Amino acid sequence: MTSTDSPKYTLLYHPGIPGRAEFIRLAFEATGTPYTDLANSASDGYATVRNTCIDPAALSSLGDNPPVFAPPALQVSSEGKGGGDLLISQTSNILNYLGPRLGLVGEDEADKLWVGQVVATALDLNNEVHDTHHPIAVADYYENQKDEALKKTTDFRKNRLPKFLGYFERMLKWNEKQQERQANRGMYLVGSKLTTADLVVWQVLDGLFFAFPSEMKARTEDFGLLLGDFYKSVKTEKGITGYLESERRMKYSMGIFRHYPELDRQS
Repeated sequence: MTSTDSPKYTLLYHPGIPGRAEFIRLAFEATGTPYTDLANSASDGYATVRNTCIDPAALSSLGDNPPVFAPPALQVSSEGKGGGDLLISQTSNILNYLGPRLGLVGEDEADKLWVGQVVATALDLNNEVHDTHHPIAVADYYENQKDEALKKTTDFRKNRLPKFLGYFERMLKWNEKQQERQANRGMYLVGSKLTTADLVVWQVLDGLFFAFPSEMKARTEDFGLLLGDFYKSVKTEKGITGYLESERRMKYSMGIFRHYPELDRQS
């Protein structure tokens, strides 16, 4: 939930798109943790984001914090060196920081490591999805690389996507056996409660359903536990249901997940 009462956490990212910051928003929303989404909540918020995170000449950021390569970044009040604010970046790094503090990691050290490996794998998939529509040059328009995008996406849908989906499906089956939770079939990837692994995988799946609806529908039979039970169950988690129905949940547009019909399965 966002807040105007100076919460401890401030999220710095581009305005108007879910992007890589959405994984972090989901962690806050799932746990009811107040945060400020700076670029989407203040008229001059994005100017602050640019000055803090997108200045190629900066030798430091927000006081004595090191430079940020690119958003998202997370500002944590009074947790930095000398009592100042802490500024950290990179999605996986931010989730590693927040997980234990928000109760979104496993119950022991092994679970924490397994959660981390699932998160890292899902973020790899997230990056590959982006490359389907920008396979040659990130800064160029999709329209200038459409032929290459079609070749890239065809290989992605045929080879890469089922490999990732198969891994997450196997994780669910493994955890189902570990937990002996037949009544809650396929609810969690690691352990017996929601973790950042569930949130990150769910967000990537949701984006894939938007970007490649025909492909994902065709894959549902092969990966029913993942694309059926798991995908539906995360949406019912406390905090997530309300968030998805709120205006805070931004629509997919020109970010990572884009729907180009010509890149989707055609039959």
